[in-house]
Amino acid sequence: MDRLRPRQRERLVFSGFTKAEIEKMEKLLVESTEPIQSKEFCQKIARSFSASSARAGKPIVKWTEVQSWFAARQKESTSKAPSFTDTPKDQSPIPETCPLHNGHQGSQSLRGMGGKIPDLSELKFEAKSSKDGAWYDVDMFLTHRFLSSGEAEVRVRFVGFGAEDDEWVNVKKAVRERSIPFEHSECNKVTIGDLVLCLQERRDQSIYYDAHVVKIERKTHDIRGCRCLFLIRYNHDNSEERVRLRRLCYIPGQQSR
Repeated sequence: MDRLRPRQRERLVFSGFTKAEIEKMEKLLVESTEPIQSKEFCQKIARSFSASSARAGKPIVKWTEVQSWFAARQKESTSKAPSFTDTPKDQSPIPETCPLHNGHQGSQSLRGMGGKIPDLSELKFEAKSSKDGAWYDVDMFLTHRFLSSGEAEVRVRFVGFGAEDDEWVNVKKAVRERSIPFEHSECNKVTIGDLVLCLQERRDQSIYYDAHVVKIERKTHDIRGCRCLFLIRYNHDNSEERVRLRRLCYIPGQQSR
């Protein structure tokens, strides 16, 4: 079996920075007078992110993840800008970057999603990595192409990752509207058989995979919130695990909410 995409161990345990966190780091990258890759500086940033109310219910930020992000951005900024003359023949000669807020270009790139063309200024997306089968938040769609089979693919950049982790993914099978974490009061909306996105926590990684709900143990809520237990079966390896609601996300269009 081929090995999974090699990544730094620190990045394996992280699901991505929020938009606000990235904007903060982008600003620090330009304005900070401190050494941004130093351990002390990155620890300070990681603590501030982890303590933010916007990260409630999400994995904490480690200082090594902040350091890796700064290192990748600095490396990327010194790389040579891509030339349109280098575009492979099987790619469309369109601009190399199509940010999510650019509704017109993005809609053209995602026309293969079927039915209505989403307004990318309003929607956020996630994409399934072909390397590890996990789902990651999409930062931007870079370009698109059509295969000889007629299927559309887009090249995506994942939130919290650099250009070296960009991937071509199938629009129909591996791109969808971003999943939403369940609130504590919404446990009654999860039913047996539902497809959900679940945070799989392992000693060396914590990333999101598709899973189906196999069994539900309803329990009385307390001051901590929902205490119900959900037996889920991961789609990628058929392993089963009992999890709390905090690790489950609703996939738009999969079940009523």
